[in-house]
Amino acid sequence: MRILVLCLAAALLGAAPAAAATKTVKVGDDWFVRDASPRTVEVPKGTTVQWRWVGDDDHNVSVRRGPVTFRSDLKDSGTFSRKMRRKGTYKIICTIHQPDMRMTLKVG
Repeated sequence: MRILVLCLAAALLGAAPAAAATKTVKVGDDWFVRDASPRTVEVPKGTTVQWRWVGDDDHNVSVRRGPVTFRSDLKDSGTFSRKMRRKGTYKIICTIHQPDMRMTLKVG
């Protein structure tokens, strides 16, 4: 009987849905993706993208063009997260420091 219970427990644990992925993008002073050129981040549909402020100045995350638009508050610290439920290409800017502070997010 104990073996049956252990087998059932193992089967239920194996059937649990996988945790959704999170991708962190740093927001520095006048940059989103510092060392990448072009400034493109690719994630699968369903991924939560978290922008994390690491600089000192105020910035925001604003979709200029994409399947869905969203915008963070203006801030100089903390994070902003968005679960990406729609596939497509998102052109993202900081409205204060555009056109230099920009990135592309591709959701597949």
